[in-house]
Amino acid sequence: MSDATLHDTTRDPDDFAVQIADQIESFLVAVTEVARGDEPGSTVPFLLLEVSQLLLAGGRLGAHEDIVPDERYEPDIGPEPDVDLLRENLGRLLEPVDVYSEVFDPYEPRTAPVPARISDDLAGVITDLRHGMSHYRAGRTTEALWWWQFSYFSNWGPTASAVLRALQSVLIHVRLNQPLEELDGLDTDQPALGDETLEFEAGRVMAQEIGGRLGSSQAK
Repeated sequence: MSDATLHDTTRDPDDFAVQIADQIESFLVAVTEVARGDEPGSTVPFLLLEVSQLLLAGGRLGAHEDIVPDERYEPDIGPEPDVDLLRENLGRLLEPVDVYSEVFDPYEPRTAPVPARISDDLAGVITDLRHGMSHYRAGRTTEALWWWQFSYFSNWGPTASAVLRALQSVLIHVRLNQPLEELDGLDTDQPALGDETLEFEAGRVMAQEIGGRLGSSQAK
């Protein structure tokens, strides 16, 4: 089954699977385009929009009853597509604010925030989504929906939510003219952040620099 299956006019546009697949495909295409870097000043707002729309699909999957695959064992879909180039491009575009702090479980008492990278997280989300898309394109619709729902709960849903909060924070600092504090020595290889670091939003430059990029993009 070819990529054209996603836009097959014989499929019911009101079908749940078609709608979810279209939303996911739209996200994959859009983030790939953002990573090309043609409009670097718009990287953060574009990603905020796309992640927000993806989480709508995730919410629909999360609210849906449990999806059970047709087969007990997942069919082999072959090697996963490489996302290293996309990760590197996003990391370069987001370099000033790529690192952020995240609490994995807000209901876990005394959970310390840990450093993460938006570029790494988006690459992981895309890997999960592409995995399900391979099933969908091969005609295994139920398998695709099962995988997207399962991985929404286990990985890409929480990860995308964390990325959304980080992107929101960047724009909040910019729009409200609140400079980001520079964090010395922040590294995603660290197991946890120190107490003094936790009071600051992750970032390594002042918000004016990012604001200048956004402002120049909006002025075009």
